[in-house]
Amino acid sequence: MILCAGNNETFDFATPIGVGLIDGAINLTRHCLVHKPEFLLFVGSAGSYGEYKIHDIVESKTAANIELGFLDKNAYTPIDNVVSAQTEAIKDVIVNSSNYITTSERAMEQMRTLGMGIENMEFFSVMRVAQVFGIPAGGVFCITNYCDANAHRDFIAHHGFAKVLLREHLKEKGLIRG
Repeated sequence: MILCAGNNETFDFATPIGVGLIDGAINLTRHCLVHKPEFLLFVGSAGSYGEYKIHDIVESKTAANIELGFLDKNAYTPIDNVVSAQTEAIKDVIVNSSNYITTSERAMEQMRTLGMGIENMEFFSVMRVAQVFGIPAGGVFCITNYCDANAHRDFIAHHGFAKVLLREHLKEKGLIRG
């Protein structure tokens, strides 16, 4: 099953689950309870913490939930905040998820130092639900922006073309037709 966020990030080949961690988890859980899929593939846009460039396609099976308060030691969490379905002995790109989009170059650099590669709001929810239900999962992302002061402006400017690039990537991989 191919998934996407929803709102302005929809695809005719994907099921929308909602924007952000909460709606994504609720709606995907509801779907898995009714029709447990054989696999989950999340497709969407992402912000780069600096290593990846605009329009790069990034695949991952590893998600984290590192909130910005953690960076300045203003918060901690008792949850296991990294989920991975990576089974191969290769370094995976860690996709960080939060309900807030990073707009600070300093925070972007700190996330990169922690090993985070890119940022997508929903992916941690997808991976966590997949883990609970025992469903193989992963994600494919197109970079629309850097996680800096221009994040929203750049997202708006690149989002439409990112959707085209994602569609082409999935067609090349044989995951969708036409």
